[in-house]
This record gives sequence, structure tokens and C-alpha cells, in this order.
Amino acid sequence: MKTTKWIASLIVVTLLQGFFSVNIMKKNRETYKGYIDILKDENQYLHNELKDFYEYGVEVSVTMYQPVYPQTDKTPDITADGTRFIIHKASEYKFVALSRNLLKRWGGPFDYGDFILIKGTEHKDGLYQVRDTMNKKWVNVVDILESTHVQPYKYDNVHIYPMNWTNNKELITNS
Repeated sequence: MKTTKWIASLIVVTLLQGFFSVNIMKKNRETYKGYIDILKDENQYLHNELKDFYEYGVEVSVTMYQPVYPQTDKTPDITADGTRFIIHKASEYKFVALSRNLLKRWGGPFDYGDFILIKGTEHKDGLYQVRDTMNKKWVNVVDILESTHVQPYKYDNVHIYPMNWTNNKELITNS
């Protein structure tokens, strides 16, 4: 007899809990429906922005740096992501440092290890890999790692593109 009452009580509690849960869910669905519509609109806007980003890239200035102490920290043969390289072969690696606003850890679109395409320089257009970070005073700047014998250069109004290999095949062929 006690078991039957216990089971009946459990069923009543479960039904009451289900009733209240369903009503709360209906109320929340109405409350959050407006928020969902807003998020869908924002998502579409960001999708369009990302499409423009892949189509037009980011406008930057391109400079160069050499692996020597005044231009780097006290370990000039190690990049910010921990990559070690041979100093006298620095130009051969095709590594770049990006200003912090371009790196994911500070809200930008690129991460260490990403490949970027640089277009708009006289002689430095091409594919590079993000391996280093610039001083926080720089904004929208790409620094190309060069050997110590290379003369300094600077290019303005250059575009960099993320190399999502499946989306940017036409950029490579039109370089």
C-alpha cells in the first residue's frame, strides 16, 4: 500500500513539474523570439562582412624587420609563436609579424600559423606565414622577416588576404 502511494505521489509530482516546465518554456520562447530574430540579422550582417573581407582583404602598410636585438626582443631567432629559425636565412622563411589588431588573441582575423597573401607591393607580393607579433604601438601593419643584408622598405595601401585554400584559389592564380 505504501509503495502504491509513493508511486502515485511520484507521478503527480512529475506531471506537475512537466506542466510548469512546458508553461515556462512557452513563455521563454515568446520572450526570446525577438532576440533570436535580432541574432539572425546580426549573423547575416557579419556573414556579409566576412564575404567582403575574403574578397577585398585588409588594407595595411608593409614594412620589414631583421632578426637583430634592437628590432626584436633578446631572442631574435625565436618568433612569438616559438618558432626557431636560422638568422642568416631569415628571408627564405617567408614569415611575417602582424600588428596586434590583426591577431585573433586581440580580436583580429589571423592566428599564428595562418597563411596570408600580400598583394600591392612592388617586389614583395606573395604568400607568407604569420609567426610573430609587432609592438602594440602599430596598427594595420605587416612586418616581413628579412635577413640582415636586406635594405629597409615600406609599402602603403597594400592588401592582405587570408588564405583559406578552398576559397581563394583565384587570388593565387591572378598573382
